[in-house]
Amino acid sequence: MELTRRRLLQAGLLTGAGLAASACGSGSGAGSASLAGKKMAVWVWDGCISPNVLKQAVAHFTQTKVTPSVIGGDFKQKLVTTMTSRAFLPSITGVKGEDIASFKGNYADQFVDLNTLGAGKVTSQYVGWKLKQATTKDGKLLGLPIDIGPCALFYRQDVFAKAGLPTDPKDVFAAASTWDDYFALGVKLKKANPKSFMIDDGTSPFTYTVQQGTKRFIDENNHFIGDQDHIRTAWDRSIKAMQLGIVQPFADPGSTDSNAAYNNGTAASSVGAAWHYLDLVQAAPKTSGKWRVASMPGGPANFGGSFLTIPAQGGDHKLAFEVITWLLNPQNEAQTWVDNGNFPANTGSYTLPTMTAPVPFFGGQKAIEIFAPAAQKIQAQYEAPSDAAVSDPFQSELKNVWAKHKDPEKAWSDAVSTAKQVAQRQGVN
Repeated sequence: MELTRRRLLQAGLLTGAGLAASACGSGSGAGSASLAGKKMAVWVWDGCISPNVLKQAVAHFTQTKVTPSVIGGDFKQKLVTTMTSRAFLPSITGVKGEDIASFKGNYADQFVDLNTLGAGKVTSQYVGWKLKQATTKDGKLLGLPIDIGPCALFYRQDVFAKAGLPTDPKDVFAAASTWDDYFALGVKLKKANPKSFMIDDGTSPFTYTVQQGTKRFIDENNHFIGDQDHIRTAWDRSIKAMQLGIVQPFADPGSTDSNAAYNNGTAASSVGAAWHYLDLVQAAPKTSGKWRVASMPGGPANFGGSFLTIPAQGGDHKLAFEVITWLLNPQNEAQTWVDNGNFPANTGSYTLPTMTAPVPFFGGQKAIEIFAPAAQKIQAQYEAPSDAAVSDPFQSELKNVWAKHKDPEKAWSDAVSTAKQVAQRQGVN
């Protein structure tokens, strides 16, 4: 799921939050109903939920001892291992957005169906397409969404101005409402300033074109569709951007070279999810006030977003659900946005002063005016359990074209061939 993730604020906040930084042994125990009212273990990862909100939860729920634990390393693997052993399971656990499909397909019976706990009374608060990601084919709701990743175009207003391009967010979107228009704007930028590039990542047009659709690499009948037109269109879009010369020289996201490009204007814009905001803050803090955000080319898309779930063997399910809905209420979701950069899945937060305030990094622009409309227009996508593994070869081969100038047709052929092999090993038809 992730490109680079938020690191600027998380480390300092987590240090002072009083959370238990632990491994897998911090749960409440297999068949732990006997511990109900005494201890409620909550597993999260670094940056999952605001540490301030978690700290407040400890004080708020006096009928139990809420014990948040920050689980390091491979969170999914540790959760799977614990579920398999059926020992030391937490009462509540996060599940990352890129992992929910796998859990739905292989471990659905290990989670409580939240519908049985009254989820129907609160689901209207959350964006519906995200709830579908956590819903099984037979209608079981395995989790409530913590956050989502509505995408937008982040751009350097000062660089655009010097190149004679539009600078107001509405004008930028009007000039770059389609991918082709966006590329044309990139060509204009390059002519005006050969040292600036419109696109910071050669894989970006591919990635976000896929995110804008309803189909990915495997269909609902478990058939490989990564060689079909919708994927080829996304592939060709990245190749076109490279061939136009509007993609900056290769730099790994989060690297020194990548950060330098954001600072010196080499990277004039970047398509990314709402959480990408703090990536930019971390990479280029001295550019604060020079960035703006506009609606992304080609239509709304989502990238990222995770869930809170209740393991079936984890203890007091009713109380656990009460804790989850409290953690994910509008006020707490808004606080998680401020502290961690996670954009709320609870739409009730969108009108709160915390969310509607001007953002200094964006020159005082109210970013919610871009992200909130996008969040509510995103289309639901089907994502198979093996989708992430099958999609990796396409990303790898695009990087070969971007970084090593590999022949695009050869790279496409190799990507499809490798993806099919991965799919077969994963049991995809």
